[in-house]
Amino acid sequence: MTVSEHPGLPERPAFGIDSTATEVVAGVDLTGKVAIVTGGYSGLGLATTRALAAAGAQVVVPARRPETAREAVGGIAGVEVEELDLADLDSVRGFAERFLASGRSVDILIANAGVMAAPLTRVGDGWESQFATNHLGHYALVNHLWPAIAAGGGARVVVVASGIGESPSIRWDDVHFEEGYDKWAAYGQSKSANVLFAAELDRRGRDAGVRAFSINPGYILTPLQRHLTKDEMVGAGWIDEDGVALLPEFRAPEQGAATQTWVATAPQLAGEGGGYYQACALAKTFEGADERAAAERLWTLSAELTGLDAVGKPA
Repeated sequence: MTVSEHPGLPERPAFGIDSTATEVVAGVDLTGKVAIVTGGYSGLGLATTRALAAAGAQVVVPARRPETAREAVGGIAGVEVEELDLADLDSVRGFAERFLASGRSVDILIANAGVMAAPLTRVGDGWESQFATNHLGHYALVNHLWPAIAAGGGARVVVVASGIGESPSIRWDDVHFEEGYDKWAAYGQSKSANVLFAAELDRRGRDAGVRAFSINPGYILTPLQRHLTKDEMVGAGWIDEDGVALLPEFRAPEQGAATQTWVATAPQLAGEGGGYYQACALAKTFEGADERAAAERLWTLSAELTGLDAVGKPA
C-alpha cells in the first residue's frame, strides 16, 4: 500500500502497528520547527522527543518533574525542559507566558502527558484528577498558547487518547465523580474527552490553518501504569510474575510513539484533521450530529471550568 493517491508525494510504504517513531520521520526535515511534547521525558513521550529532535525540530518538554526530565533528555540535541504541572492551572499559565515571551511559534503540540487509573484525587476547584490532568490541563495549555499555535498557519495539535470503544462517553451529570468513583471509568472518560477535544479543536482551528488529531497508541508498558500494582497487572493477564509482557498486542514505547509522531509530521496529512488514528491509520471520524454536539458541549464545559476560550467558534 502506498500514498500515491496524494499527488506530488513520492510513493512510500504505509506504516503500521510495528513501525517505530524513528521510522515514521525518516526523510522528514523538521529543521526550524518548534514542537512541544508534554511528558516528553518518559515512555511514549521520550520516544517521541527523540524522534522529533533527530528530524531537526527544537523540542520543548514541559515537565512536572523538571530535574528528572533533564536527566532523561540529557544528551539529546535540540531539547529544552520547562516546568509545567497540568493539574495546576496557574502552572499551565506560567509555562505559557514564558513560552509566549520567547516570541516563538508552535508548529507541533503533542498532548502526551497523562495519568491512568489513579486513586480518587481532587485538584483545582475539586476536579477529579484524571479529567483535570488528561483533559482540562491540555485544554488550558492550548488556549493559553493559541497565539503561538495560530501564528504560523500550519500547526498540528495531537492529543494522545486511548481505546474508546464504540464512541466517546462523558458523564455529563457528574463529570468529577462526586458519586461512585471508579478509577477505570474516570480514566476512560478523560480519554473520551481527549478525542472530543481534538475533534472540536480541529473544527475551530482550521480557519487559522491549525489542524488537530487524536490517537490511540495501543498496548504499551510504560510509567503510565504507576498507579497499578503488579498483582493487578498479573490478574489482568498483562504481565507474568516476573513483569514480562504476556499480551501479544504489547509493543515497545518506540512503536507506541509511532502514531503520534507520524500524525504530527506526515506530509500526506496536510489539509487533514479531526480524526482518531491508530497504528498510523485513520480509525474514526466524528462528524455525526451527536458526536459534534458532544464535542461542542465538552468545549463549553471546559471553557466554563477553566475560564479560557481563546480559539472561538468554528465558522
